[in-house]
Amino acid sequence: MTFFKPHILMAALIATAAALPATAQTADCGGVGANGQWVGGSETASDIATASNYQEQMALVLAGNQYVSLFSVSAATEVRVEAAGRGGGDPQIDLYDSTGSIVVSDDDSGGDGAARAEVMLNPGTYCLAMKSFDGAPMTGFVRIGRAEQEALTAGLDTSATDGGDEGGMSGDTPVCTADTITMGLGVGAIDAELAQGVVGNGSVDDSPYWRFTIDSPQAVSILAENVEADPLITLYDSTGTYVADNDDSDGLNSRIDMSTPLAAGTYCIAVQALSNTALPITITVKTYDPAEALQGMYNRAEAAPPMDGSVPITDLGVIATRQRVDAQISDKAKWYKIDVEEGGLLVIEAISSGDSADPYLALFDDLGRSVANNDDYGDGLNALVTAKVTAGSYLLALKDVNSGGNGFVRMLIERYVPAK
Repeated sequence: MTFFKPHILMAALIATAAALPATAQTADCGGVGANGQWVGGSETASDIATASNYQEQMALVLAGNQYVSLFSVSAATEVRVEAAGRGGGDPQIDLYDSTGSIVVSDDDSGGDGAARAEVMLNPGTYCLAMKSFDGAPMTGFVRIGRAEQEALTAGLDTSATDGGDEGGMSGDTPVCTADTITMGLGVGAIDAELAQGVVGNGSVDDSPYWRFTIDSPQAVSILAENVEADPLITLYDSTGTYVADNDDSDGLNSRIDMSTPLAAGTYCIAVQALSNTALPITITVKTYDPAEALQGMYNRAEAAPPMDGSVPITDLGVIATRQRVDAQISDKAKWYKIDVEEGGLLVIEAISSGDSADPYLALFDDLGRSVANNDDYGDGLNALVTAKVTAGSYLLALKDVNSGGNGFVRMLIERYVPAK
């Protein structure tokens, strides 16, 4: 391992920052886009509603960091956001509105590891954050455009058709029509059963499509669970129109949270298994619970919990020079609070003890804004984050990326200060 003297390290950071292109100063999406780049080169040229063509950027993502593209829409517009990696890169995207709330996230819906999402956006400013799924350095392309403009990625096969030889879809039959062969969740409308959850179980080979009906608008959560199968789910309405999709929301399991109520009608869940199509997958449709959804984000280290005692947080106090923490971790994040008394550089490592874990680190400021995160660095499974910080309190999440993981990790937190 190579060590740097504090003044050399800080000088390198300052030089790097000076070499970066000018960033947007008028929109930060709750802090996410503080160092973002307007996708069209300027704020005016980045209005996707009026742009004559899609807007695209080549992005360099450093280890454990993300690249943020800023854009706006001046009128309600159906927008397609995409990211494709070069040389086997696996991008993941999160689209934020001007308040910093996530509008949509995706990993593999572009096909071949690319990310893609289509969403109707109201007028406003948005931030598209691209990062590497495994936290490794990556070069890729980001493209933002309207639905009728040329796509960057091929997308997944969402035609919901089959050759007809195995009792599944046939011809060009769209999803969720009366003639579609699907497994039904519940008998008739399931409104009254949503509080307890309506459950189905079957393999993708046997049950690639699941149908459910609601008689009144309902906010629902849809879960697909079996980490060995690695499910991916896509939700369609009764006309076969895409509604939402997810892959790997909870470890390798998938989850769609429809916080905005679905209109009354019949819906279809298309299920894919990225690992083994013969393994059973448990499909659950239940009432959307905001508290549960938020707790899930805390468990996955996607958002920082409040420091009000509602979520256990270990206070590590002031980080003077270096501090070591030993922990047994699972796929649910452990949270730590650290205090920094003056600006400088934080270097945090999570090292598996005896290769028993695959640690992931995420650092947030006291307002819950993401500062840095990382899964793997170098050639191993250990995690490393470095962040230039100001004086204040920070929340640090430590978890195992493996579902059901229960390994031991040694975490080292070091603080460097600028030379006087």
